[in-house]
Amino acid sequence: MTTPFGSYELTRFPEDPRDQLRAWDAADEYLLRHLDAGTGDHGPVDLSAAGQITILGDRWGALTTALAAYHPVQITDSYLARAGTAANLDRAGIGTAKSTVRLLTTQDAPPERIDVLLVRVPKSLALLEDQLYRLAPHVHAGTVVVGTGMVKEIHTSTLKLFEKILGPTRTSLAEKKARLIFCTPSATSTRAVDPWPVTYTLDEDAGSGAGLTAVNHAGIFCADRLDVGTRFFLQSIPNNTNGARVVDLGCGNGIVGTAVAVADPKAEIVFTDESYQAVASAKATFRANVQRERERADFLVGDGVAMLDPGSVDLVLCNPPFHSHQATTDATALRMFAQSRKVLRPGGELWVVANRHMGYHTHLRRLFGNSEVAASEPKFVVLRAVKQEERPRPM
Repeated sequence: MTTPFGSYELTRFPEDPRDQLRAWDAADEYLLRHLDAGTGDHGPVDLSAAGQITILGDRWGALTTALAAYHPVQITDSYLARAGTAANLDRAGIGTAKSTVRLLTTQDAPPERIDVLLVRVPKSLALLEDQLYRLAPHVHAGTVVVGTGMVKEIHTSTLKLFEKILGPTRTSLAEKKARLIFCTPSATSTRAVDPWPVTYTLDEDAGSGAGLTAVNHAGIFCADRLDVGTRFFLQSIPNNTNGARVVDLGCGNGIVGTAVAVADPKAEIVFTDESYQAVASAKATFRANVQRERERADFLVGDGVAMLDPGSVDLVLCNPPFHSHQATTDATALRMFAQSRKVLRPGGELWVVANRHMGYHTHLRRLFGNSEVAASEPKFVVLRAVKQEERPRPM
């Protein structure tokens, strides 16, 4: 990536030479050109004297790496984005020492004072809303606020959020299908209460989840209701796990793992997701439904189950994503399946719910040597794969 601030070799995380997707796009480049030229609604921006620069939602660290000389704070909901940022900073010879760059999560307390706020518009409008509410008390009338995104990512509803929470907002002309958002914080703007997290009760059609309470922080898929794929999964997952060690992989709000814990108090549940918002949701959902003296649960933020020991798990339950930001890809799901096989004990099972058209049964057969349909309907299918006993190779 070549910018006015330097040229950088950037990759997504985890690094995969087969991945054809870049770690930056035209929206990142547009914002960096604007900051260098100092043109637009805000006039010149002297970053060296700007004070605290905060970057929200940087995808893979392109903005943070380019602006590292100005000691920015990055805030992200994604473990992978955070790890990717650290790797790209190291590749650029910058590192993540506190004197250079601070990497925070959406669950951390933001900087006390924000003088420049740069926002990479996220896919989730709810996450944008929640984070603007969290950051609003820390900006001031002189704060420079600039958002960026591809034209298809910026809607009227996006601009209304900036306007409602921070102050008067307008956009730039489009360049290379990217656009900037300029917002002027107003001391007189109405500061409503952040509506997140939200809580709801699952209805009787939710299978083993019926009657449970779900707690959703902003940014979780289908955050204000139970999505149809998970609903179908809850009608299909094993009801008696017999004290097994169970992983809710890509846990979202944790309702699947919580349903297992309620059905089998002896089960040990591991909730894991790459989203800090998701793991916070799963923890809140679990606490809302499981008595503390019965709890046997771990809540882990990371890259799938890469942090677990090989052969340490009896059952993995997974509703994998098929998007990486705006891009459609099965790379994340396939990495989840490979990781699951590694951490399962011989005889352990991976259960997956997915859109039928994804064709995951082919990948599971190749990886596990077997795959069967546990449940199906016109749109969704639940697949079951069993880890076979490893046979020693003949000498």
